[in-house]
Amino acid sequence: MKTRIFSYIAGIAATLILTLILITIVMNPPMGDLLSLAGLLAATGMVSAVVGYVTHRLGWWRQLRSLTLALTFGYLLAAGLTLLNVWLTARMMFINEHDLALATMLLLFASGISVSFGYFISNSITQELQNLTRAAEKLSEGDFSTRVPESGQDEVARLSRTFNRMVARLEEAAEAERALDEARRNLVAWASHDLRTPLASLRAMIDAVADGVVGDPETISRYLRQSQQEINRMSALIDDLFELAQIDAGHLELHGEPGSISDLISDTLEGFRARARERQIELSGAVAEGVDPVWMAADKIGRVLQNLIENALHHTPPGGKIRVHAGVVNGSVVISVADNGRGIPPEDLPHIFDRFYRGEKSRSREGYASGGAGLGLAIAKGIVEAHNGHIWVESQPGEGTEMRFTLPKGESAPPKAAKTPFRGQ
Repeated sequence: MKTRIFSYIAGIAATLILTLILITIVMNPPMGDLLSLAGLLAATGMVSAVVGYVTHRLGWWRQLRSLTLALTFGYLLAAGLTLLNVWLTARMMFINEHDLALATMLLLFASGISVSFGYFISNSITQELQNLTRAAEKLSEGDFSTRVPESGQDEVARLSRTFNRMVARLEEAAEAERALDEARRNLVAWASHDLRTPLASLRAMIDAVADGVVGDPETISRYLRQSQQEINRMSALIDDLFELAQIDAGHLELHGEPGSISDLISDTLEGFRARARERQIELSGAVAEGVDPVWMAADKIGRVLQNLIENALHHTPPGGKIRVHAGVVNGSVVISVADNGRGIPPEDLPHIFDRFYRGEKSRSREGYASGGAGLGLAIAKGIVEAHNGHIWVESQPGEGTEMRFTLPKGESAPPKAAKTPFRGQ
């Protein structure tokens, strides 16, 4: 406020000084006349300054319903003050009545031209503001596709560009929210399905035993083993859902410390060797020099390796090979799990890290029993991203698949906990 008042007074003073300088140069009047004229101009300039300040303080222009009207009245006031200043000056300078009347008419004409021009320009400005107002009204009604034209370099143009960027971000946020709501609905539906399947099997076997439908010890023992397997599957699914919920909520706990990725890969491969031998699949691993140590939450990265190897085992036929490798590329540790299985169809690649996605057209019992609940890769993605890493897949149908993920190479900065909700791609 103080800065604007100072600029206003400084502008009037600068105008007075410039006018006196031009009069001195052009007309070279006597000093007495120049001083009289300076006093007169100073007085009329002071009156104009007071009128402008009082008008500003009253804020009458804020009561008008149109900015165009406010600007037009401002031009009228400015023209009126100009006319008054010149008329008073001319009157005091003893111009004859004929010349004074002519000068007054010419000033009225010039003032009218100025006001018309000002109205035309102000109407152009307010038109852009009206566009912004209409767009804001559409935005308030939930129309995130609305945009306003962007032209020029002035404040209104910058406001238009800022408005469009804001709407674009709101549109992205609304789309993400819709996707998240759909993912939540699907999560409930898919989880209910994958829990209902083993529950139905459990109920059938327990009812058979309880009702005496089966009574021989061998069948009862087989039912008990199958029931135990179903309970283990449900327990694993619930654990996966809980971990995924932690990732979504940003509460995944990562206890990072310098660790050996070599030992982690070796221990993980050892845990899968029995199953690999049973399926006649060759497991191997290699770690390049300079990889260790890696600052990580070893238990979580171990979970990522387990999920990737589990997925590779599921898609590799007997006689196939799975190779785990770790190296340093461009300052990051890159871990890969490659197999020579049947590969992933191109249409499935964009969804490979989506939760509950198993690349199947139906939610079959066979898919549940052999392929898991479809959460392993989604959880792996969340854990890797919580470590400031990146995970992706490369695959060719009939040639195999390679899953890769990166970890920052460093010995001092711990991984961060996930702070934003994780969404499957």
